[in-house]
Amino acid sequence: MSGHADVPNASRDGVPGAFNRGVPGVSREAAGGGRLVLLGNAIVDLVMRVPALPERGGDIVSQDTTLTTGGGFNVLAAARRLGLPAVYAGAHGTGPFGDRVRADLAREGVEAPLPPVTEEDTGFCVAFVDGGGERTFATSLGAEARLTGAHATAVLAALRPGDLVQISGYGLAYPVNGPVLASLMARLPEHIRVFLDPGPLADQIPEEVLEPVLARCDWVSCNQREGRLLTGRNDAREAAAALAARLGRRTGVLLRADADGCWLVPPGGEPAHVPGRRVTAVDSNGAGDAHTGAFLALLGRGLDLNDAVRGANAAAAFAVTRHGPATGPTVGELLDFLDGDPLAALLSSALRR
Repeated sequence: MSGHADVPNASRDGVPGAFNRGVPGVSREAAGGGRLVLLGNAIVDLVMRVPALPERGGDIVSQDTTLTTGGGFNVLAAARRLGLPAVYAGAHGTGPFGDRVRADLAREGVEAPLPPVTEEDTGFCVAFVDGGGERTFATSLGAEARLTGAHATAVLAALRPGDLVQISGYGLAYPVNGPVLASLMARLPEHIRVFLDPGPLADQIPEEVLEPVLARCDWVSCNQREGRLLTGRNDAREAAAALAARLGRRTGVLLRADADGCWLVPPGGEPAHVPGRRVTAVDSNGAGDAHTGAFLALLGRGLDLNDAVRGANAAAAFAVTRHGPATGPTVGELLDFLDGDPLAALLSSALRR
């Protein structure tokens, strides 16, 4: 069945250095030499493809079942495939799921500096992908939900100038991780950029955890449902504007609106509608992560906001045409996908240097 990706295909004023606006002592070049540091959760996904979700109390036979690493891994993989160094700074367990996560991180060239949590395995998620490409989840928590103050201190000590920290609402909603991450946000140096994806659990994050994170964010990216949970606004433009107002002028907003594209509010700017790229979607699982990873990678490689958004749009459009959660493109795949688009030459110059 066909669908359409929520991938924007236009942008704003293209101000150079928007990635580090207002940060004294950190050049655009320094940002380009930084890493993506994920304060999220890499877990194992059990993905089941079904014609439709069963009725309550019913059953349905999966057409295809796969076991793959997912969660925050999808963002890391998308960024690494576009050349940005990446670090998984979350907790991971001791057991077959933890082993699988570490093996997949190593395969993608992602560092995992924290030692495994003993006597507990990494958690997993059952993802149902229906005939329209939509996904529904049920998650079992494991070691990734056991972040400690010692973990946070180790992460803080390992950060470098120019690093970009990405944090997920999943971790903020966890009873153990949330307070640890909120405390860590308040201790981050000013030169560290912070990007928040509030995720499906946005309305389950305690205010005392969410507020200090929002106050420290440089970017927030969410879908329309998450925007509504954070602002109470159903209209995508109104939600983007309300979220930007809540965050303040130093923070940018990306609000994805399915087939309608997205609303982009650059730091200190006004909401602008960005039309979507229409593609035949076979699996939307991980599409938002592909967009996030590509957006961060392109910003981290020194591209202007204008071109980073356009490149991320293309990466997400590519991702929904592939099965699986970690389907962000490599540099070659992205350039092939953009064949004939002037953006391809620009990205080639930036990503292949």
